[in-house]
Amino acid sequence: MRRITRRQFMKQVGAAGAATAIPTLLIRRAEAAWSPGSRLHPNVDDLRVVGVTDPSMTRPGIPATWSGQESRVQREAVWANLDRLACTLAATRPARDAWRALFVKPPGRAWADTTVAVKTNQIGRQHARSAVVSRVCRALVEDVGVRPSSIHIYDACHGGDMARETPFAHLPRGVRIEGDWGGSSAETRVPPIWPGGGTTRCLEPLVDGSVDILVNIAVCKGHSSRFGGFTMTMKNHFGTFSPGPGHGHAGFEYLLAVNQSREILGPLDPKTGRVVAPRQQLCVVDALWASEDGPGCLPQAQPNFLAMGVLSPAVDYVVATAFRDGMMGWPVNREAADRMLEAFGYRPGDLPDRGCLIEPAP
Repeated sequence: MRRITRRQFMKQVGAAGAATAIPTLLIRRAEAAWSPGSRLHPNVDDLRVVGVTDPSMTRPGIPATWSGQESRVQREAVWANLDRLACTLAATRPARDAWRALFVKPPGRAWADTTVAVKTNQIGRQHARSAVVSRVCRALVEDVGVRPSSIHIYDACHGGDMARETPFAHLPRGVRIEGDWGGSSAETRVPPIWPGGGTTRCLEPLVDGSVDILVNIAVCKGHSSRFGGFTMTMKNHFGTFSPGPGHGHAGFEYLLAVNQSREILGPLDPKTGRVVAPRQQLCVVDALWASEDGPGCLPQAQPNFLAMGVLSPAVDYVVATAFRDGMMGWPVNREAADRMLEAFGYRPGDLPDRGCLIEPAP
């Protein structure tokens, strides 16, 4: 059956002079606009971004395959550094208390009844490594109290072969590698900063609200200059929402809009536009291997770098400018990077420590 747009449907109804009632479109109604600059995470400074470089996290070499990289990862070192990053981000110790501060229990739910979605990046030839994904999942289960079967790892666009291509190891038994998890199949609305009409498709468990907590685990690659010259946590959600509109003339605005949606930020107070309960609570950048080019290329460097924060545009801005440009010498479109922050109500001067990566204490 040929699909028609709402505009075409309305024109056909008008031309026919139909007197019958117009069917209800099954699209979530627009809600109060999010208030840029309002606080998202109740326990952590939204603008705080932490990072660590440690050559002991891998053995030397830049394998062309994910399995080859897996064989060179030193899991214990990665786990220890993720714990250090969690402690530094939450400004508390020990690691168990830090993970408990980073993850916020949804109102009216017990941890055992909380559903978590973990977005990984499966496009091209670079993917998150098992040690990164598994430590986050173990923190949710062992330190926080989420049931393993309530954790779902997905990429709605490119995750169809996830279980075969990246069979993540050392996960708590019962964690679900969902693949594309049904794809971006549910229609929803995104903020009007995207001039494409505001309606797109998204992963259904986010649209219907069955996911309580979203974790964003991105890799570190290059991309078109219009996206800042990089792809990390914000563009990772082109595998949560339909990526098609992102390739149009207003693709950058679409990127900003989907990351300001209730599906990512969480439900909003209709009076204030503030987030009632944060949904995306943690963003991690896995740059054990990374590339200047992208998005489909092989890794070109072995930085042995990890970063973490709670607000996606802050994470991408700081990692892009301080790590990709400042440390690796990979050019960044500063105008686009600045706009990512500005769309969320911030400027580079608002970042703590002058926009530098905050390193864990020795």
